[in-house]
This record gives sequence, structure tokens and C-alpha cells, in this order.
Amino acid sequence: MRRAHTLTVLFILTCALGYVTLLEETPQDTAYNTKRGIVASILVFLCFGVTQAKDGPFSRPHPAYWRFWLCVSVVYELFLIFILFQTVQDGRQFMKYIDPHLGVPLPERDYGGNCLLYDPGNESDPFHNIWDKLDGFVPAHFFGWYLKTLMIRDWWMCMIISVMFEFLEYSLEHQLPNFSECWWDHWIMDVILCNGLGIYCGMKTLSWLSLKTYKWQGLWNIPTYKGKMKRIVFQFTPYSWVKFEWKPASSLRRWLAVCGIIFVFLLAELNTFYLKFVLWMPPEHYLVLLRLVFFVNVGGVAMREIYDFMDDPKFHKKLGQQAWLVAAITATEFLIVVKYDPHTLTLSLPFYITQCWILGIILVLTWTAWRFFIRDITLRYKEIRRQKQEHKYEKDKCLSNGDGHSSILDEQNGSKLRERKF
Repeated sequence: MRRAHTLTVLFILTCALGYVTLLEETPQDTAYNTKRGIVASILVFLCFGVTQAKDGPFSRPHPAYWRFWLCVSVVYELFLIFILFQTVQDGRQFMKYIDPHLGVPLPERDYGGNCLLYDPGNESDPFHNIWDKLDGFVPAHFFGWYLKTLMIRDWWMCMIISVMFEFLEYSLEHQLPNFSECWWDHWIMDVILCNGLGIYCGMKTLSWLSLKTYKWQGLWNIPTYKGKMKRIVFQFTPYSWVKFEWKPASSLRRWLAVCGIIFVFLLAELNTFYLKFVLWMPPEHYLVLLRLVFFVNVGGVAMREIYDFMDDPKFHKKLGQQAWLVAAITATEFLIVVKYDPHTLTLSLPFYITQCWILGIILVLTWTAWRFFIRDITLRYKEIRRQKQEHKYEKDKCLSNGDGHSSILDEQNGSKLRERKF
């Protein structure tokens, strides 16, 4: 049993607030006091949530760790709601309170450029286009998809999301310049090398976790130092393992749920780029990295809660708290993008891209209708027809058996009459 240390946290919190109130002189700076008051309010809320919030599905490395990220989700959602209710100019200038370097328009950059793998015009380094793409985003792509694979736990879903996002970049490069990449950057660097390798390593890790023996022993009950160190490292692995079997084609409910998961994943990915664009945040800013770290920590819990809700709705009668917050955060981020720059979002798609998306949507809808309606009706009709044929065959068989029985009785009665006459 783990102790929540509620009284200890309350005592430390009260001492800290008493020190600020009684022993520290309040500065005569309104902006500084406002910032510090907001930060103190958030910290008090986090202390309350870490000790009192409801536990989620994960217990390693400690339930308080996941309660902390649940409370951070609430704070982040409230921050997004605040930004949503501001004017566009006030919302962008409010970011200066977080970082004075924000709140200024981003400089225009050329993201497409020369797409030649081998540039004969550059005699010193003909492969300079490849080396220019090998920046810090390459390991970020790899580790990002490695962690996403640990969340989703399904190779097909990961590959579909990876390929679909590249199609989205192709489709939306007329809206955001940083979506404009070379073809080999899309399909070789991203899909095959970075994303594909991350998914492969993630699946290997999942295979190891599924085969691992989950038998835990107290740290002080382990006699050797090597065993103690191994036990400390394994504290950061799952307490037990649940294999995700999404089975999207098994029922219409699961198919719609999997499509919804893919949609929310892709929308959250797009929000990363559009939020940077509308709030004037450079890609290398620490807030962009903090948002990615946030989604890495809350995404795994949300996926587990969604899977439990789908797999056993009788036991899990409502969607989990972390999954609910992640969906709300993704929707609120998109609403901020819609409000802050509707002009960019309403730029019409090129005609050939529109045709491709219409064709894809028609194919998905056609497959859905065939798989869950037409196919089921056809199978049901064949089953009813088979049952009728079996019933008719059994009835004919019974009639034939009845006729044979009556002829035998007639023969027996005839032989008895002949014996009497004799």
C-alpha cells in the first residue's frame, strides 16, 4: 500500500504560504505580483490534485506521477479557454507575459527549395540537400513515433497515421509553408527512415514487454545490490501488461471508434503546426517542446482509457478522465486556430487534391457500407436460406421414414391374415 502523504503535503504547503505572507515583503510591481500569484495558484491546485485526484489505469513509476499530469491537463485546458476568449491581438500579446520574445510576427522561411538529391551545381558538396535535412527534427521524429507506438500498440494504426499525415502535409502546403517538403523528405526521410524505424523499435519494445514476466518483489526483500538496481530500473516499466487488440472490422462501433482515434491523432498533429503559426511561436521555442512532452505523458493514459472503454463497456461505463481531457484540449486548440486565422484555414484546396480526398472518402464510406451493412445482410440471407434448406431436408427425411414404417406395418398385418386363413 502506498501512502498519499496528504497531511505532509498540506503542512509543507501551509508553511510555504505562511512564509510568503509573514516574512517576505511584497514587491510593488503589479505585473510581477500577477505572474507570481497565477503560478502560486497553479502550484496549489497541482498539490491538491496530486494528493486527492482519482487514480488512472497506470501505477508505475507512481500513481502520483499520473495524477500530476492529469492536473496539468486541467490547467492547460483552462489556459486554452482563456486564450480562446481573447481577441486575436490580445491573445498574441498575452504570450509576452510568458516569454517577452513572443508576440511578434514570424519571419518567412523557404521550406521547399532545391529538391535534388545530387546537386551537380554545388561542386564542393553535391549532397548538401540531404545533409541540410539531417537536423534536430530527425531524432525528434524517430523518438516521437517510438513513443506513439508504445501508446497505440498496433503496427497498422501507426502506419496509417504516419502515411495519412504525409498526405495532409501535401494537401495543406498551400496554407502553411513548413508543410512544403521535397518528395524524398516526405516518403524516405519521414515515413521510411524516421517514422518507420521508430515504429519498428516500438513494436520490438512492445514484444519484449508482452513476454516479460511481471512478478514484483519489495526492494528491501532483494538480497543483492544488482537485484536492487534492476528492481529500481524496472519500476519505470508497466506493473502488468495489456495487449491492445483494436479489431476495427469486428463491429461498426469499433470501426467508428478507431476512425475517431485516427482523426483526433491527426488533428493533434496538425494543431502543433497551426498553433505555432497563429500564436507566432518559432518552431524551436521551449513551449512547443513542452507541449510535445505533455502529450507524450497524457497520450498513453488516454489511449489505455479509450481501449478499456471500447473493449469492456459494461465494466467501464464512461470515458476515462484523461481521455476526456485530451479530446477537449485537441478540440479547443483547433477552435483557437479557427478563430485566430480563419483566412488561412479557408484557403481553397487545389482541384486535384480535392478530387483525391473525395475519392478517398467515397472509398471509405463504400467499404463501411459493404462491411457492416451489405455484407451482413447478404450473410444473414444466406444463413436463413441454408436453415430453410436444412429444415426442408429434415422434413422430407421424416416423411420418407414415416412411409417406410407404414409399409412395414402393412406387410406384417398381411402376413398375420394369411396365417389366420391358413
